[in-house]
Formats: sequence, structure tokens, C-alpha cells
Amino acid sequence: MHEPSLPSTDALLTRVLYGDNFRQEHAFWRRLLTTEPFRRSGGGTPDERLDLAYHRLRILNDTLDCGARLAADPRALAALHEWLGPVDPSLTTVAGIHYNLFLGSLLDHDPRTPRDLSDFLELRSIGTFLCTEVAHGNDAAAVETTATYDPERDGFVLHTPHAGAQKFMPNTSPAGGPKTGVVAARLVADGTDHGVFLFLAPLTDEVSALPGVRVRRLPARMGSPVDHCLTSFDRYFVPREALLAGDQGRVGQDGRFTSELASKRRRFLLSIGRVTPGKLSMSACAVGSARVSLAIAVRYAGHRLVSGPRAPQRMPVYEHRSHHGPLAGAMATVFAMSLLHRRALDRWESAPEPDRNEAERLVAVAKGWITWQARGVIVECRERCGAQGLLENNGMTELFTGIEGAITAEGDNLAVHAKAAAEMLFSVTVREDEEDGRPGELDDPRFLGRLLAAVEDIWFDRARERMRAAPAGDPLGRWNAASGPALRGVEAYGYRQASEAYEQAAASLPEGPARERLTELHRLFALQWVARNSGDLLAAGRLTAEQVTLLPDAVERLIATVARHAPDLVKSFALPERLMSDWPIAGPGYADAYDDPEGPWHRGRTAGFRRPACGSKRRPLREKVAALGTRGVLLAYWGTTSMLSRWFEKPQVSVDESVRPKA
Repeated sequence: MHEPSLPSTDALLTRVLYGDNFRQEHAFWRRLLTTEPFRRSGGGTPDERLDLAYHRLRILNDTLDCGARLAADPRALAALHEWLGPVDPSLTTVAGIHYNLFLGSLLDHDPRTPRDLSDFLELRSIGTFLCTEVAHGNDAAAVETTATYDPERDGFVLHTPHAGAQKFMPNTSPAGGPKTGVVAARLVADGTDHGVFLFLAPLTDEVSALPGVRVRRLPARMGSPVDHCLTSFDRYFVPREALLAGDQGRVGQDGRFTSELASKRRRFLLSIGRVTPGKLSMSACAVGSARVSLAIAVRYAGHRLVSGPRAPQRMPVYEHRSHHGPLAGAMATVFAMSLLHRRALDRWESAPEPDRNEAERLVAVAKGWITWQARGVIVECRERCGAQGLLENNGMTELFTGIEGAITAEGDNLAVHAKAAAEMLFSVTVREDEEDGRPGELDDPRFLGRLLAAVEDIWFDRARERMRAAPAGDPLGRWNAASGPALRGVEAYGYRQASEAYEQAAASLPEGPARERLTELHRLFALQWVARNSGDLLAAGRLTAEQVTLLPDAVERLIATVARHAPDLVKSFALPERLMSDWPIAGPGYADAYDDPEGPWHRGRTAGFRRPACGSKRRPLREKVAALGTRGVLLAYWGTTSMLSRWFEKPQVSVDESVRPKA
């Protein structure tokens, strides 16, 4: 009998990054993106790449046992975005819209309404989501498209009253096949506006928009192509069953509207509940993209050779602190992003009703914090790859433009954080005993946790003070006075939540290398944030002057430690080698991508120095001398002795000495 072997360090850290159910939640998507239909394509026009995205959507759908099961599983949706987002942002966008926003909305609403979903499950019609308008983005509760109940036909008339009410950016063109949309519109019954509800509406056939629907393509956006459009309605009729009814309201057979919610805003938020899983999906997409960027940058830094301290020595560029330092910091951030994403997903999925609002706030803050951090990581990694990182075939530019879309999707980050800031500004946080608030040790994770909580409290206290000092009777003026520090408080809240996720993950690991690596990453992540706020912490008595002085050296030591292990840490990302081979600079033979079959290096020596066609390849010395002639031999001798004499006269200077000759 043998005791079972313990998991490897890589396996333990992979479990930290992806959760305990890696095989169940992630293995399918990990395998899918390595199959031939999903390998990175070689260029193509925007329309060709868009067609490929919809073609892949159909292949993906065919591999599922049931699209409705995917739509009903937020973890599966997040995993889809985490793995496919870095590979094909266009596919990820249209898949997220179809399965989450469209199918998910249909599944979440009144099950008593008979509705055949077979066309959408088999992709005979692709689903899309029409909420925001030209004049209404983050204030989507104010959309102006109307859905007026028509008692004679027992249905609703969708209408766009003016240019600002056109639906903005849904993928509603016939590209990829017929489209059906879930449309957010103001429900008007008996002449009364009852708030914004969702309506199911066919939009296009395989060729063009249906009568009563107008679709116009928007200008191309930066990044991967998606058929974003302007969409409007000209008294377009949909039947009674088109209304996605529920507790937020319904229209009875008598044409009367009833609702269990008095607030129009609450009705709207309940209708668009699928935005929260969408935020989780955007976080997952950002986490996956940052991981891939960092993996490419670390691997390339190990392959790219530069001049060493002494000629002709060559060394990997990764050996330089200026190069591996930022990547070590990015490694700590990527682990923090992953852990915060899992924390938000777990809390939202398991939160009881009384804690639901707080769990949704964590999801919203995490989405903004993670996508912004991902942008920073991707930009840093792109720069560390130099000019290679600017080329499309190496993937960095696509990842960068993709993250810009995630920052804006499902609620612009700044608006989402501003809403959270307003909510947190009026809440009171009671901290547990902080051991008299006296400074602890910088290598104590619990002390670092208290420091991160203190940063959050400092900024919210400042926001409250500014609000109290602002003139009364001016709500906007009071908010403007407080919003700056309040937003800094939300950022600090994100850092604290990520740090707590780090500590929780480290505690779940057995003693050994995996726990040591995660603790090092945690300390680097926390200390870099503490260093940014050291002045405030010193003023508040949370740090001593000596600790502030020691912070830079502590960070430097951790950077050196994390950088030493970074190539192995990349292995814990569990990125398939077949996937990485699609980015040339991720492999040691990256220069082969630029090889030229017609280059002179493939044609041997030039004609003047062509070797004999037969016989010995090396001519005897006497034949070489005869070929040069007497004059040639003298010239060769003079040149060689002249060069050697100049070399010995030259003062020899090492790389760490003065450029002046020694006395």
C-alpha cells in the first residue's frame, strides 16, 4: 500500500486560480479552444472575421448538450468568457449576448408564459439584446422606446419616437443569420407609463430587417469586429406573449396592468437582472486576457536574448530588474484579479436574500476593479514585448482593444463605481478588534489586511467630511464634493477584498512551496498598495516612519523573489501549449515566423566564394596562397599585424570601471 502522492505546486496553484472544480467548470472550454475550428486565424477582413465568429458560435452550440443549461449556469458562462475571451473576442461577445442576455432573460421571466425556444437553442435565429439608446447609456432606466398595449390586436406596438431613442450598438444585422431581440421599452397601457420592460421581437431574416424594423450598421469600433448597429421601430407590432412578465408586472386579459412593485426603477432592475451575470462574465474575460498577456510576456522575456555585461555574452532580457520587475508586479495583480473574481462569483451565487444587495455591489465593484487592472497588466506586458507586441499576430493588440470593450460593457466602470460609492458613503462599517490600531510587522498578513482596511476608511471618512462641509440644499454640489475621495474608497475596497481572498486562499493550502509562493504574491500585492498610501497611513498613525522607510526595500526583495518563480507560476495558468503556439513570441523559435524561403541565407555563400563542386571542401594552404599571390599575402599580413598592434595599445576597460584608462 502506498500513500497517495500530494498534488504538485502547479496543480495546487491552478486550483487557487480556477476554484476547486477545475475539471467540471473549465476543462470543456479549455479543450474546445485547442480544437482546429477555434485556433487563431491568420488575418482576414473584418467581415470575414465576423463571419468566422458566427460560424464558431454555431460549432460551439452544436457541442453543447443544451444551450438553456449554459444560459442558466452563471459559472459556466463565466468560464466561457475566461477561456474564449483571449482567443476570439468577437465570438465571446456574440456568445455572451445570445446565451446570457437573450436566452437568460427569457428563462428568468414568467415560466407560465408559453414560449417555444427551439429556434434559439438550435440557432435558427440568433438572440441579441436591445437596451441602451443613443441618448441613454448608463441611465438606461430612462430609455424612450415605447411599447404601447393595443387591446384590439391584444399585443404591443414598438415605436422609436426620435433619433435619440434609437437602440445603440446591438448586433442586429443579418450577419450570421436571422436575429431576434429582447427589447427594453416603456410599457404604456391605458395611457399610463408603467416603466421599462423587456419584449421579445423578431428583427431580421437572413437578408434584411423585417418590415417595421430599421437596422443600420455603426462605424467600425476599435478591436475585434462585431456587427454593432442602430436599430429603430416604426409602429412594429408584437403579440401579447412578447412581454417578458413577472413580479415586476404583467398585462391581464382585460388589458389592465398589475405589479407587485410600486417603484418603476425596481421594475426595471428586476427586468434586466441578467446584467449581473454579465458583469461576472466581463470580469472573467478580463482575468483570462490578463493571464494570456502575462504568459506571453514572461515566456518571450526568457527567449529574447540581449547583450550581456561582457561581449560576446548573450542573456535573456528577463534577467534585467527593469524588465522582470514590472512583470513580477503584474503576476501578483493577476492572481489578485483571479481570486477576487472567484470571491465575487461565490458570494453572489450563495448570498441569502438579506445579503443580496451587498453581494451584487461586490460583483459590480469587482467588474470595474478587475477590468481596469487587466488593462494595466496588458499594457505593461505589451510594452515589455517591444515592437513584437504591436503586431497583430502576437495577440497583444487584440487583447488590449478587447479589454476596452469589457470596461464599457454591462455598465461603464466609472458609473458603476460611482453608484457603489454613493451606497457605501451612507453605510457604516464596523471593523473587528484591530489590536489597539498600533503598527504591526510588515511581514504579517493580518497587519497588512488592517492597513488595507484603514486605507478604505480614510478615503470614505474624507468623502463624508467633504459632503458635510458642502452647502446644504445642493445635492449635486454635495456629491461632487465627496465623489473624488469616495471613488478612491471604492478602489481601496476592491484592494481589500482581493487581499482577503489572497489570505483565505493561502490558508486553504497545505504547508509547502505552493503556500509560500501564494504568500509571497500576497505580500507583494499588499505592500505595493500600502506604499502608494504610506503618507496617509503614516499621518493616521497606522505606520511608523521607520516602516515607511523600509517599505521600498521590502517591495524590492519581494519583486526579486516573485520574479525568480514567475516562469513556474505561469505554468499554474494551465494554458494549453497548443494555444500558446498560436502566438509566435510565446515560443523559443519566434524568429522562425519571420523566415524568408527566398532569403540569401537559404542560398548558401555568394558566387565569389562558392565552394568546389567536388573533391575536398577545404583547399590546401599552398593553393590559397597561390590564389592570393604575393601582393595579396603581404596585404593580409600587414592588415593583421596593424589590427593587433592597435588592440594591444588600447586601454582595456570592463563594464563596471571608469571609461578613463587606469593610471
